[in-house]
Amino acid sequence: MTEQRLVYTQKIPAGIDEVWDFFSNPENLVKITPEEMHMRILNKEDVGSLYPGMTISYKLYPFFDFPVRWSTEIQTVDRPHEFSDEQKSGPYEFWRHRHLFSELPDGVEMTDIIEYTIPFGFFGEMLDKLLIHSRLDYVFSYRRKKIEEIFGFVQRVAS
Repeated sequence: MTEQRLVYTQKIPAGIDEVWDFFSNPENLVKITPEEMHMRILNKEDVGSLYPGMTISYKLYPFFDFPVRWSTEIQTVDRPHEFSDEQKSGPYEFWRHRHLFSELPDGVEMTDIIEYTIPFGFFGEMLDKLLIHSRLDYVFSYRRKKIEEIFGFVQRVAS
């Protein structure tokens, strides 16, 4: 399958250290994931400050009542500007998620860059077009709303 690339950007009206502290805490991922996915971290005792090589294991229900176990490894940490993780085991053939934070005069611009491939060749391509891509869009739309509830939102001024 062709590698897919999705980019989601959001402005957050908070200081970069506050934003970093929230997003670099794996426990907060549960707070911004759709509740119907029943996401939970399986290795809570091992989860603390991010460091390269750190492994985080999850169980979630991304589609219907189908459980998925997923394990990611932190690849890079550049506090407070970026961290990235890659799937070690899980539903994707390949998954990389880069979390970028840029300081602005009125807050932080956060960018999520997702790169992934689905296994199963042509069937995987169809599954992505019919279900997976739109589900990822839904998850990140949900996250946008939850992040606005937590931090507020940046007022856009018409020019």
